[in-house]
Amino acid sequence: MRPELERQLVQKYPKIFAQVNGKPSETCMCFGFECGDGWYKIIDYLCHCIQSYVDSNNKTQVEATQVKEKYGTLSFYISGGDDIVYGMIWMAEHLSSKTCERCGDEGMIRGHTWIFTMCDDCWETYQKSRGY
Repeated sequence: MRPELERQLVQKYPKIFAQVNGKPSETCMCFGFECGDGWYKIIDYLCHCIQSYVDSNNKTQVEATQVKEKYGTLSFYISGGDDIVYGMIWMAEHLSSKTCERCGDEGMIRGHTWIFTMCDDCWETYQKSRGY
């Protein structure tokens, strides 16, 4: 994800992304958001829902420990949280399987060795860049 989008998320949700400046031995958030710009809106809405739920229900603060693409979908790892929060994360991860990681348009899971979720245009561009 582009640094400016990462900064926006960290500024908007400082409690969730409190570990972003942590040490590599303590958190994977020190590596930033390891996914494409196309999932920005999904992550933004997920964080809004989590923080609203935590604040409204006097729950323990949820902190992201890693945000990345894995097997073509979003993986959002946390410390804290309950079944409601994990349900929100599951929904966001499911939405990412139908959202282009590059541009945010409707996409689908593609690939064999490396798996991606991309729209038709981004997939075509990717294949051309690889010489296919």
